[in-house]
Amino acid sequence: MTAAEIAQATGGRLVGDGAVRVTAVAPLDRAGAGELSFLASARFASLMAGASAGIVLVSPELEHTPGTCTARVVVDKPYDALIALLPQFHNPVVHAPGIHAAAIVGRGVTLGAGVCIEAGAVIGDDAVIGDRSWIAPYAVLGAGTRIGDDCEIYPHVFVYPGTLMGHRCTLQSGARIGSDGYGYRPAMIDGQLAHVKIPHVGRVVIGDDVEVGANCTIDRGMIADTTIGSGTKFDNLVQVGHNVTIGRACLIMSQVGIAGSVHVEDGVIVAGQAGLGGHLTIGKGARVAAQAGVIGSVPPGETWSGYPARPHKESLRASAALLKLPALLRRIEKFLERGAP
Repeated sequence: MTAAEIAQATGGRLVGDGAVRVTAVAPLDRAGAGELSFLASARFASLMAGASAGIVLVSPELEHTPGTCTARVVVDKPYDALIALLPQFHNPVVHAPGIHAAAIVGRGVTLGAGVCIEAGAVIGDDAVIGDRSWIAPYAVLGAGTRIGDDCEIYPHVFVYPGTLMGHRCTLQSGARIGSDGYGYRPAMIDGQLAHVKIPHVGRVVIGDDVEVGANCTIDRGMIADTTIGSGTKFDNLVQVGHNVTIGRACLIMSQVGIAGSVHVEDGVIVAGQAGLGGHLTIGKGARVAAQAGVIGSVPPGETWSGYPARPHKESLRASAALLKLPALLRRIEKFLERGAP
């Protein structure tokens, strides 16, 4: 695209040579003369001076940042403009409809129009796959699973029997959906303590527009279903226990662990490595900070951090007080030494 075409496509204002052409997108510190980049924050303004990008999308307040790029396109939200332009430079992968000869498709399977099932994929009996969905090599859909339209199931995903999934969902490689939850009943067998497995007969029910990251695990419910609301996004390596309910448009980041029967309401963000104890409620719009250990319910709209997790400002005060302890202990020791016989 030329700078003039980019300005027209984004509704931006062109500064510089409108004929300069770019063929790819790159970060500001690595972009070359044939590449498009962006500057949206004053924090990165220093990179502009040495940037070699052909065209830079720039916010109005940073329009006059010193730099040698050939053309600038001034837009209110450069990052959003860049995202809108990405499809112009990176064509999406197109999967040809059809069933590969090396795929295994069970009895009674229902396939929508334009479905692509790759080599080595396994589709269990009575599964239903919606229009234009793609099942990658070595993915497995268990018996009775239902997958909506325009879904992407990446290699080595395993979807256990009975799972229901809405439209436009993505399961990244290695995800495990619908495995048994971690549930055991203590019992005495032959005079010794044993842990007897509790059968899990619930399902996993996933709404529309959900993305599940690589190597995530979402356990089926014991009796009730484990449910994931529409628009929720999981990073890689997330564990969701049995009977959990997650609302709409939540963001669950890498290495989060959610114990059984937790209720996460709409719009919640749970940052990396946080752990949620069982049978809690995380209120609508709440934020749980990275590595927080949540052992009590979080009210709607609040931000909690630390271990045990508490309101963020309270957690910061507790951490600050803890840092003062070594100096305080030294003062106490000196006081005691002066008073020693």
